[in-house]
Parts: sequence; structure tokens; C-alpha cells
Amino acid sequence: MGLSDVGMVRSHNEDCFHIDPALQIFVVADGMGGHSHGEIASRIAVESILDFVRETADHDKTWPFVYDARLQRHSNRLRAAIRIAHDRVLRAIRQDGNLQGMGTTVVGLLLQGGVAAVAHVGDSRAYRLRGDRFELLTQDHTWVNEQVVAGHLSEEQARSHPLKNVVTRALGGDADVVVDVRECEAEEGDLFLLCSDGLTTMLSDAEIRDQLRAVASLDALCSGLVRAANARGGLDNVTVLLARVASEEETV
Repeated sequence: MGLSDVGMVRSHNEDCFHIDPALQIFVVADGMGGHSHGEIASRIAVESILDFVRETADHDKTWPFVYDARLQRHSNRLRAAIRIAHDRVLRAIRQDGNLQGMGTTVVGLLLQGGVAAVAHVGDSRAYRLRGDRFELLTQDHTWVNEQVVAGHLSEEQARSHPLKNVVTRALGGDADVVVDVRECEAEEGDLFLLCSDGLTTMLSDAEIRDQLRAVASLDALCSGLVRAANARGGLDNVTVLLARVASEEETV
């Protein structure tokens, strides 16, 4: 289940998301560039990722990137899909000079055989709620987060820093892109959250966790998160996507 909202300040929505339950692929992209260009970048990214995952569902399919033997096949597929999405965003910019400067962050989840492949570029995030444990599965590709990791800023300082939204990686940026990939267990009952930074700049991780622990449908949980972000000011578009692991073959 997913929901995207323009927020309380922006005039249009540059986020894009998609869910394919049959393929167990979930994607959120947060476009940048303004004047609808960010919306174009996020749409290209999501469509490209979904197309590639569908095309490579057959094990006979290969792709023009080095296969990382440390990762499972579906993790390699997801990383390759995001790299192809980056190339397609760059191609769109080359073909239309008016799109210069557009880009998008992206986070994707691909489930297979009890293993969740999580891949991202930028500051869109993935979380997993298992019982009472709420875990951030991604690390923001932002200047501020790099300063936190280096010990120059505290987490609290980072939340209010004027450069907190400056990303250091994005699709459509540099000629090449580094995609972070993580594999983790996906057990029955696990709840995965993918979101744009319109949620995480408005709500703390603890507040998001408390929202998700409510006894409610995924639809109601998505709506509650969006309402809470907007109640805090809704300074950006906010997109949330929830996937609960029901069994090894079925996720809702």
C-alpha cells in the first residue's frame, strides 16, 4: 500500500512510487529540479526500474553490469535496475536541454525467498519494523549525514542544519552512480516502510515507529503518516509505501 501527497507548501508533486505485488518490487523516487522536471525524473526512474525487474524475472536474462557474487541474484537485479534508471535520466537530459539540472533520489525493495534486497541513491529511506524494533535500513547520501558519520555533527544538529537537504548522490547527477545495496531477512510479520524525505524531515524515527505500531490497516497507516507530516508543516511532498510480509509467497 502506498500514498503520495503534495504537502502543504509545494505547488505540485515531484514524487513517484509504484508497487508490483506479483514481482514483489516496491519503489519510491523523489524528483528534484522544479518546474515539473523533478516529476519527469522520478517517473523515468520508477518506470525504468520496474521494466528491468520484469525483463529479468527470467533467469536466462542478463545485463551489462558486473555481477556481484556476494549478493543474491535479485539484489544484483535491483542494483542494475537503478543504474539503468540513472542512465535513462541522463539520456533524457541530453535529448532535451530544458531538463538540465533535473534528478531524483530513489529507494527500492525487492523480496525473494525470505530475503529483502534494499537499494537506494540519495535520501529516500527504507525501514523495517519487526515487533518493537524499528530499524533504518539505508543511510542518507547527504552532506549533513556525511558530517554525522565523520563525527562533526550530532544527530540533533543534523535535523535542523540548513544544508540537511543537500544530497551527494542522485540519479541524473554525475556520469556514473554508486548504488548502495543491503540484504536483510524478511520474516512473516515484518513491516517495511519506503518513504521520501518529506516524511523524515517532518517526523523523527521514534514518531514514525509509534505511528506504525498502531493496530490499523496499511491504508490507514499510510494516511496517518501523511497527515502527521502535514500537521508538522508539510514542507515537502511526502510519499510513504508499506509492505507487510505475510508469508514467503505473499506480501501485502
